[in-house]
Amino acid sequence: MPARRAGLLLLACALALGGCGERERKAGQALASVNGTEITVLQLNEELALAGVPATRQDAASKQLLEALIDRQLLEHEAAREKLDRDPKVVQAIERAKALIVAQAWLQKRIGQVARPTKAEVQEYYFKHPQFFSNRTQFDMKQLVLATADLDAPLKRAADAATSLDEVATWMEAHKVRFARGQISRTSSDLPPELTAKLAGMPQGQLFIIKEGERSMLVTVVETREAPVSLEVASGQIEQFLLNKRNKEAADAEIKRLRAVAKIEYLGAPAPEIAAGANERGVAGLK
Repeated sequence: MPARRAGLLLLACALALGGCGERERKAGQALASVNGTEITVLQLNEELALAGVPATRQDAASKQLLEALIDRQLLEHEAAREKLDRDPKVVQAIERAKALIVAQAWLQKRIGQVARPTKAEVQEYYFKHPQFFSNRTQFDMKQLVLATADLDAPLKRAADAATSLDEVATWMEAHKVRFARGQISRTSSDLPPELTAKLAGMPQGQLFIIKEGERSMLVTVVETREAPVSLEVASGQIEQFLLNKRNKEAADAEIKRLRAVAKIEYLGAPAPEIAAGANERGVAGLK
């Protein structure tokens, strides 16, 4: 980490001067000025850190991020000139963002550094979830995407009677139903276990419908094949997943503690129902 920070400072220095040989640039010194407002080395370093840019791309990324900072400053100036920073909705959004940042900072300070999973814990998770790794299955699918409002009874009857997705597409074209074709691939590590089981037992070519709000898909599985992932390949993802899980558990425990000692009153409305628990997908985040 110290080496990386030093690299960022040297890089920012090169951007500011075209070479650090002339003289050192302090972190607060300016790289650009936008209508009198300076953009500093410190700001650029923060953008680089937040973006997580690898060392091999930091030179090009620094130039792009500096231009992005200039664009952002231009927009901020225009918003201030039109007094949008005083708009009640904007003020409320700023206060909400501030509250989230402060709350997250306190929570991070409180729970500290959670211990990283051991190699044995990673291996245990791998072998306990073969459907996500050693027995992982990949489903290659084709789909027709359309507006849910167009998924009416005649179209459903046509889909039930069709023997292929192309046949449904022909019907939709004849009846002026707008749609887009697509191809997708999903694995058993991406999908809920119940959906994986249904897809695995579904005959090739069978059509099914997925609704997602205002958008719906007519889908068919064109190929199902084994796609195992070795322990060596999966270890990094599993470690990060387990670490994220531990962080969440620590945060949940701290919030529970605060709720236990706080005086909370629900005014003017019934208290919301709190779910007793949630089903955890062991593969969450392993894509």
